[in-house]
Amino acid sequence: MAKKFASQGDMTEKKISFSEVGRDIWAFTAEGDPNTGVVIGDDSVLIVDTQATPLMAQKVIEKIRSVTDKPIKYVVLSHYHAVRVLGASAYSQASEIIASSLCNAMIHERGAEDWQSEFTRFPRLFQGHETIKGLTFPTLTFDKKMTLYLGKRRVDLLHLGRAHTAGDIVAWVPDERVMLSGDIVEYRSACYCGDAHFHDWRNTLQAIAEFSPLSLVPGRGDALTGEAKVQKAIDCTDDFLISTYRPAAQIAAKGGDLQEAFAAVRNACDNKFKDYAIYEHCLPFNVARAYDEALGMDTPRIWTEQRDAQMWESLQG
Repeated sequence: MAKKFASQGDMTEKKISFSEVGRDIWAFTAEGDPNTGVVIGDDSVLIVDTQATPLMAQKVIEKIRSVTDKPIKYVVLSHYHAVRVLGASAYSQASEIIASSLCNAMIHERGAEDWQSEFTRFPRLFQGHETIKGLTFPTLTFDKKMTLYLGKRRVDLLHLGRAHTAGDIVAWVPDERVMLSGDIVEYRSACYCGDAHFHDWRNTLQAIAEFSPLSLVPGRGDALTGEAKVQKAIDCTDDFLISTYRPAAQIAAKGGDLQEAFAAVRNACDNKFKDYAIYEHCLPFNVARAYDEALGMDTPRIWTEQRDAQMWESLQG
């Protein structure tokens, strides 16, 4: 029987956790599904990433309402991917939807294609997809840094460099030394590298490490508390990137094809990462992007439903 494309066969519901990682800073996690970060200030709430649909975002809102009745004022998009942003309409009371200027440009350039591609790859993450009102566009953007105040609580939004996408940002809460990293850092979950900049990503990880976070909310996986655990997650993410890129680059340098690169990356990664969430889902997309970057393609090619299918057929057989 043919292997189902990407995560089409993954229909198992995940257990949701809502854990406090610093004073009034919470992580909504679900066993490797996309996370949402929540920062509660004196007078309002900021969230990082919205989930894929308004229906799924309601699960986050229910958790928020279990700990505070303060209004959700700011919705921050860590990057442009559909599973992160299309639930934004559930936060109708928010006064601003904030993202980097590069993220905004990527939504315009490839947001529609990404929506269809991700929906086809992983339908379970799009429960209530009929409630999506359309592409999510930020109402406020910035280039490198924006500082927000939730009453007296300061939150710095930072574009530290290209990584998981060109437009990734993090949220830093200095009073508790908590970082909300989006998909720049993962914990026991495969990194999706289909839109990545491998070399820059490693530098961006180092920039996060230099903040010495006491806690970190990753893009996927459990919330991380304690400097040692945070650093371990950063190191494991870095190892994942090296282990993916290096074998693909070696094959590309020898003139090998994508199938050879796929076999080489699997050989390097399986023993270390095969038990990580969404590992098999990510692997073909990761190899394709690593191979392209090794050949000098700086801007990732746009993934479409058609390109997905062609790549899957050629690599999975």
